[in-house]
Amino acid sequence: MSPVSVAAPHSNSSFGLDQLACHVPAEVVGINQGLDDEDRSVALRLLEIGFLPGERVRVIAHGYPGHDPLAVRVGHTTFALRSHEAALVQVRPIPQGPSA
Repeated sequence: MSPVSVAAPHSNSSFGLDQLACHVPAEVVGINQGLDDEDRSVALRLLEIGFLPGERVRVIAHGYPGHDPLAVRVGHTTFALRSHEAALVQVRPIPQGPSA
């Protein structure tokens, strides 16, 4: 997979998980493999632990200070990801219907 451009979080395009606001549901659309061997290794590990296309994800907390690491929930499991690792996960927010 080749690198993709990161779109603004408010657009309909995908963007890096590191840009997703807390508690906003999203779905994984792909993994950016990055440009070097380390990024490709991280991308493979992310796929292996469940960051697969179509999976629902959400950022549940940011570290303090500096927002690093991120606590990220995928399925029923929570992971701590460094910002540059989360940036490899491309997500798209899931539209929320009107409240009942």
